[in-house]
Amino acid sequence: MKRGKLRVLLGAAPGVGKTFTMLEEGRRLRAEGRDVVVAVVETHGRAATAALVDGLEVVPRRTEQHRGVELDDLDLAAVVARRPDVALVDELAHTNAPGGPHEKRWQDVEALLAAGIDVISTVNIQHMQSLGDVVREITGTVQRETVPDAVVRAADQIEVVDLSPQALRERLSDGLVYPAARIDAALSNYFRLGNLTALREIALLWLADEVDDALKRYRAEHGIDHRWEARERVLVALTGGPEGETLLRRGARIAARSAGGELAAVHVTTNDGLRERHPGALGKQRALLEQLGGTYHQVVGDDVPSTLVRFARSIDATQIVIGVSRRSRATAAVTGPGIGNTVIQESGDIDVHVVTHERAGGGIALPKLGGSLSRGRVVAAFVLALVAGPLLTWALSLTHDPDSITVDVLAYQLLVLVVALVGGMLPAVFAAVLSGLSLDFFFVQPLHQVTVQQPWHLVALVMYVISAVLVSFVVDRSARRSRTARRAAAESGLLVGIAGSVLRGDDALQALVDRTREAFGFTGLRVRQGEVVPATSGTFEETPDATTSLPSGAVLEFAGAPDDPTQRRLLRVVEQQIDAALEHRALTRTAVDAERIAAADRVRSAILAAVGHDVRRPIAAASAAVQTLRASDIRLSETDREALLATADESLGQLAVLLGDLLDVSRVQAGVLAVTPVPLPLETVVAPALDELELGPDDVDLDLPADLPQVLADPVLLQRVIVNLLANAVRYSPDGTSVRVAASAFGGGVELRVTDHGPGIPEVQRNDVFQPFQRLGDTDNDTGLGLGLALARGFTEGMGGTIEVDDTPGGGLTMVVRLPIAGHLGVEAR
Repeated sequence: MKRGKLRVLLGAAPGVGKTFTMLEEGRRLRAEGRDVVVAVVETHGRAATAALVDGLEVVPRRTEQHRGVELDDLDLAAVVARRPDVALVDELAHTNAPGGPHEKRWQDVEALLAAGIDVISTVNIQHMQSLGDVVREITGTVQRETVPDAVVRAADQIEVVDLSPQALRERLSDGLVYPAARIDAALSNYFRLGNLTALREIALLWLADEVDDALKRYRAEHGIDHRWEARERVLVALTGGPEGETLLRRGARIAARSAGGELAAVHVTTNDGLRERHPGALGKQRALLEQLGGTYHQVVGDDVPSTLVRFARSIDATQIVIGVSRRSRATAAVTGPGIGNTVIQESGDIDVHVVTHERAGGGIALPKLGGSLSRGRVVAAFVLALVAGPLLTWALSLTHDPDSITVDVLAYQLLVLVVALVGGMLPAVFAAVLSGLSLDFFFVQPLHQVTVQQPWHLVALVMYVISAVLVSFVVDRSARRSRTARRAAAESGLLVGIAGSVLRGDDALQALVDRTREAFGFTGLRVRQGEVVPATSGTFEETPDATTSLPSGAVLEFAGAPDDPTQRRLLRVVEQQIDAALEHRALTRTAVDAERIAAADRVRSAILAAVGHDVRRPIAAASAAVQTLRASDIRLSETDREALLATADESLGQLAVLLGDLLDVSRVQAGVLAVTPVPLPLETVVAPALDELELGPDDVDLDLPADLPQVLADPVLLQRVIVNLLANAVRYSPDGTSVRVAASAFGGGVELRVTDHGPGIPEVQRNDVFQPFQRLGDTDNDTGLGLGLALARGFTEGMGGTIEVDDTPGGGLTMVVRLPIAGHLGVEAR
C-alpha cells in the first residue's frame, strides 16, 4: 500500500492561525474533489474556527471514562475504516486519552500514513522535543506534551503559519484567542512581546535548518558539487594557539551580520599528532565556541591547507577565518609561503579573512625609526649572496668560454645589485667582494688563483663595490622614507583613535590609556590622582619606571617604558589628550552632582509648597474645630460637638498620613530607606491592604494562585505599595467595574498586576507618574500630594523589585509589580 503524505503546519505560538489554515486547506481540497474528513480538531471556543468546520465531514470521536470524567479523542479505527483521501488532525503533540491504541497523537498520524491516508496536522514550535530546555528558559513554562523532531522533519511538507508578535497580542486582546478571563494573565506571561519574538525566531530558524537539509539531499541526489550560497557559513581555523579566541569572536561577528549565519570551527591534526601543541587552549576555545552557538570539528590530514579547504567545501562554508602567521618575514622568505597564503590560493570562491592578533606583531604598535632596513632583510641578503654566488659560479663554469668573460662579469654584477636591493650596503659589499674574487679565481687567467696581473682587474673590483654602495644607498633611503611614512600613518591612526575615544564619553579615559599603552609598547600605564587610580592598563612592579606630571595635577606612571626619543613628541600630544579626558570626566561628575542638587532642590521646593498648601488645610480644619469646641460663648448641641470632634480627628488623621508620606519620600530621595526583606506569601500582604481600604469582593477581583511561590519583600513597605496602587485603581475605575488583582510566577520573580478600566495614562506621561508631587493635571486637592506612585516605586526598588505601567486590554491601566522569588538563584533574606 502506498504510504500517505504528511503536511505539517508549524506555528510559533497558540493563536497564530494553524487550525484555521488547516481547515481552509481542507475546504479547498474538498472543492477540488478530494475526499476530506476532520479526524480531530480543537476549536478552543473560537467562533471563526468553528465556522470553518461546517460543511466538512467530521468523524465522530471515541469517548472514554477516566477517573469519573468522560474524555473524547481521535477515533483511529473509525478514520482508517472510513479511508478518506485526506484527514485533518489537529495538535500533533497531543497526549491521547487513555484507552486508545497509542499514547501520543503523532503515533496515530503514523498509523494513518501507513494506511495510505494523507494527513494535514498542526504543531507549535514549543512542542518540539529538542527545544524543551530553550522554551522553558524563554517562557518559564515546562512543555509536557512534545513530539520528536524526527517525526516533523520526516513530513513531506512543512509550512510556517506566521504572524507578527504585535498582531498576535492584538488578537489576544480582542478576545480572538482566549476567553476574557484569561487575557490579562496570558499577556503578562506567555504572550509577552519578547517571548513571542524569540519563539518566532526559533520557529523560522528550525524550518531554515530543515530547508537546508533538504537542499543538501537535493544536491547529493543530483551530483552538484560546487558551493551554493544559500546562507552564510563561517569556518574558523584553529591551530591550538592563543589567538584562537580572537579568531572565534571575529568569526561569530561575521556570522551574526547575516540572518541565519552559522559558525563552525575546525582543527586539523596531522597523522603523527605532532601539531597538538596546546590541548588545553583547544579545550577552552571549544567551550567558547559552544557559548557562541558554533560547532566544533576535528579532522586529520598531513597537508593542513588542503585539508582545511576540503573540509570548508564539505560543509558549504562561504567564508574562512584564519590568523596571521606567527612566523617572521625572514622565516617566510626562507621556508616559502605559509598555511595562510596556501589557503588563499586554494580557496577558490570561498572568501578568506586573515585576522591579525597579538602574536602576529602586537596590534597597533608604532614602527620604530632606528634602522632603515630590518634585520631580517639583512640576514636574507647575506643568505642570498652565500647561496646564489656559488650557484651562479657553477652555472657559468658549465658554459665557460674565453670570449664570454663579458657575460660572466654582467652576471656577477646582477647578483650584486639583487643583493643590494634586498639587504642594503653590508650584504652588497660582501657580495661584490665575493663576486670579484670568484670571477678572478674561476674565469680569469691564470685560473684557480687570485692574482691581480692587470690594473683593470682591480678597477673592476672597485666598481663592483661602488655599484653596490650606490644601489644600497638608494635602497636604504627608500626604506627609511617608507618607514617614516608608515610611522606617520600609525601616528595619525593613533591620534584619530584617541580623539574618537575622548568623544565617546564615559569610558574615554580607560580606552585612551589602553590604546596608548599598546601603541607605545609600555608594559603598564596608569593615571594617578593622589591615592586614586581612575584608569590603569597592563601590569606594574612595585614602583613605576617613569612618571610624568599633567597640568591637571594628575600623574602618568609608566612601566617598561621604551627608551626611544622619537616617541616623546607624540607622547606629549597623548598626555594632553589624557589630561583633557580627565578634565572631561571631572566636568561630567560635576554636572551629575549639579543635577542631583537641582533635583533635591526641586523636591525641597515641592515639599515646602506641600507644607504651605496641602498640610495647612487639615491643620486649619482641626484648629478651627478645636477652637469652636473651646469657645465659651458658643452653645453646641451634642450632635454639633460630635461633628466637630470627627472633623478634628479626620483632619489630624489626614495630617499624619501627609507627614508620613513626606517623611517617606524624603528617605527615598536621600537613599536611606530602611528595608527588611523576608520570605512571605503574597496573600498575607494583599489581604491587610484590602482591609485598610475597606474593599470587598464587589470592589476587587482577586486571582492569587494557591501554588504561588513566596516573595522576598518587606511586608510593611509592600503593603504600602499595594495600598497606593489599589487606591489609585479604585479612584479611577468607572462605576460598576471592579479592580482586578492578579499574581503569577514568571522566571525568577512573581508579578502582581493591579488592573483598572479607567481612562489610562498617555504613553508620553508614563514616566512622569512616578515623580513626586505629580497629579497629571488633577486639581482636586482632596487627592493628596501626588506621592503615592513615587513612594510605590521607591519602596519596590528598595526591595529589589520593579514597577511598570502597562495598558489594560480594552482600555485602562495596569500597574505591574515584579518581586524576586525567595530562595531563587541564591536570593535569600538579608
